[in-house]
Amino acid sequence: MKEELLKRINSKEIKVGVVGLGYVGLPLAVEKAKAGFKTIGFDVQEEKVRLVNEGHNYIGDVVDSDLADLVRSGMLTATTDFSFVKDVDFIAICVPTPLDAHQQPDISYVRSSTEAISKYLTKGTMVVLESTTYPGTTEELIKPILEEGSGLKCGEDFYLGFSPERVDPGNLIYKTKNTPKVVGAIGKDATEVIAAMYRAVLEGEVYEVSSPAVAEMEKILENTYRNVNIGLVNELTMLCQKLGISMWEVVDAAKTKPYGFQAFYPGPGLGGHCIPLDPYYLSWKAREYGFHTSMIESSMIINDQMPEYCVERASKILNRQMKSMKGSKILVLGVAYKQDIDDYRESPALRVIEILKREEADVDFYDPWIAEYKYKGEKNQGIKEINPEIIASYDLIMITAAHSNIDYDMIQKNALAIFDTKNVMKAIENRENIEVL
Repeated sequence: MKEELLKRINSKEIKVGVVGLGYVGLPLAVEKAKAGFKTIGFDVQEEKVRLVNEGHNYIGDVVDSDLADLVRSGMLTATTDFSFVKDVDFIAICVPTPLDAHQQPDISYVRSSTEAISKYLTKGTMVVLESTTYPGTTEELIKPILEEGSGLKCGEDFYLGFSPERVDPGNLIYKTKNTPKVVGAIGKDATEVIAAMYRAVLEGEVYEVSSPAVAEMEKILENTYRNVNIGLVNELTMLCQKLGISMWEVVDAAKTKPYGFQAFYPGPGLGGHCIPLDPYYLSWKAREYGFHTSMIESSMIINDQMPEYCVERASKILNRQMKSMKGSKILVLGVAYKQDIDDYRESPALRVIEILKREEADVDFYDPWIAEYKYKGEKNQGIKEINPEIIASYDLIMITAAHSNIDYDMIQKNALAIFDTKNVMKAIENRENIEVL
């Protein structure tokens, strides 16, 4: 099976399936198709399937013309019908792995996708999970479902592995195509073949590890590393505020050291599809072994409380103007979880707005990338534009995303008070009405 698959990979006879056409799956499907492999995208959302089949892109990291050309040429199609799994030789599972209401891992999307695949899995197929999850998922959850549903045996009839997604929305340098990839599979043959499949598509290095569990843990390490370091900086930011020191200046000074230090900056909390979630997956799995990840859990507590801390700081700014939080008009600038993207998954700005409203402030938001967002089942509509008159009508402008396409000079000249949680206004000289996190 190994030699036959390697031969077919080299001749680009492999047909690819990508399950989940979101921020991870669609860019991967596009790259597979661009590399010369006919690709089918699977998704349960009919709207996404329709858009792909019409050549309409909805993901920032995909070039619109690339998608349109691939669909037009027949190299990429999309469907909600999982029976077409029987026609593919390589399947990448790229579905969400969120947390539930109790901050526990929700692997229901992974489970349901695997069950759907298992019904149509054929001999000689490679299956790879890319969704971030806890160590052990591939071997403890995916493998039994695939074997039971298909009647095939892993390692003999099909290959199974894990290769963590590394998607950074808005990154202008590293995309799916040129970001190094890690592959861990069940057995050496599976690792070799799956790695060969990625090498046939990607420009970045493909690094092989000894097992899926190592690859799963590696992904969690990447993001927990950032979570812990951001937690450290956020905690020191709270201390620096009491000491009358700018943490932003402290970090900029520290990063002049050419070794042993990497700069992380404070903010109103953590957002995105990985950093706020992955540590919970690891802590949950660790408890199975009676182990408590105390350092990680401490950083999670600090980062989770930053929206409340920012609202507390905002309240003090209003107090200095002889205004209470209740009834004050506040404009939140930016609900995306990072600058210059339209992604608001797990954005701390949403919690900031929620807390401000709970304190009975009169809150609006403006984001040049996001006209509206859905949070806890409710749609929230942003204001359509900002100008000097609009800015001057608010008691406080609260910046929670460092978008580059906002006129911050105009805001500074017209705002009564500004709370800049991202230090995006650092270059503005007149700082009389600016307070930085």
